[in-house]
Amino acid sequence: MSVRQGLLASLALLALPAAAQAADEVVVYSSRIDELIKPVFDAYTAKSGVKVKFITDKEAPLMARIKAEGANTPADLLLTVDAGNLWQAEKMGILQPFDSPTLDANIPAQYRSGTDSWTGLSLRARTIVYSTERVKPDELSTYEALADKRWEGRLCLRTAKKVYNQSLTATLIETHGEQKTEEILRGWVGNLATDVFSDDTALLQAIAAGQCDVGIVNTYYYGRLHQQKPDLPIKLFWPNQADRGVHVNLSGIGLTKHAPHPEQAKALVEWMTGPEAQALFASINQEFPANPKVAPSEEVAAWGSFKADSIPVEIAGKRQAEAIKLMDRAGWN
Repeated sequence: MSVRQGLLASLALLALPAAAQAADEVVVYSSRIDELIKPVFDAYTAKSGVKVKFITDKEAPLMARIKAEGANTPADLLLTVDAGNLWQAEKMGILQPFDSPTLDANIPAQYRSGTDSWTGLSLRARTIVYSTERVKPDELSTYEALADKRWEGRLCLRTAKKVYNQSLTATLIETHGEQKTEEILRGWVGNLATDVFSDDTALLQAIAAGQCDVGIVNTYYYGRLHQQKPDLPIKLFWPNQADRGVHVNLSGIGLTKHAPHPEQAKALVEWMTGPEAQALFASINQEFPANPKVAPSEEVAAWGSFKADSIPVEIAGKRQAEAIKLMDRAGWN
């Protein structure tokens, strides 16, 4: 054996432990709390034998961390909420596209990146909630109608600083244009019963306490509070059923640009969009499966069915900067 052949053989042997590790492990940076994702990853490990390590933090620090780590990142996947965040990660250059017939078959195009850089895993509607003691459902119709004078002093909103409201506003801009959307937002702000809230749960509790009569929240916040207090006098209302439909956003996942274990990471993502994982993931999170072939949990199904807005969710990212400026101009803080 020549010196060159011997060197190549030694290098091949040295590579074996790394290859074995790559086959048995995937690393996920996640902005979802541990209890919402661990059961899903445990199920995958039990099924495949591949260990899933995950690190949880807010989405902005995680994206900054992946960017700073560059080619040395241990992260294979970024899991976060809202298409606006996923779009931002894509624009930061920290995700890479991957073509997958499995994802194409499991998840509708409107819930995936147009460049195949990320895919939705579960859906949440950002919809209207109302007091069953002070509001009749036939008084409600659309998001836009909440700007009418009849709701003056009766509306509650979450802060404009949260991406959920920025994404809702982005889709309103896509539908109506900036001028009309600004009129709607100014109407909402003018109808506020109290200062904006830092989170949706506080908003729901304010309606129950009589501070306001209607509001806009993500459905899973309603679901979690309803579990704790099933007799709470609050219900969901599905707006815009006569036109474009309810604003829907998602939690989703993307493959990092320098993923150490790309093939294993792809396999995990494909499994997470399939029937077994979709039912588990959506049920734990009290969300709707992104795979339309999978039924929601019994509790989520009890909220009723609705027509969803068909606007691709990545619009939430593409118009995010416009939305933030417009919200500021309208006085929504």
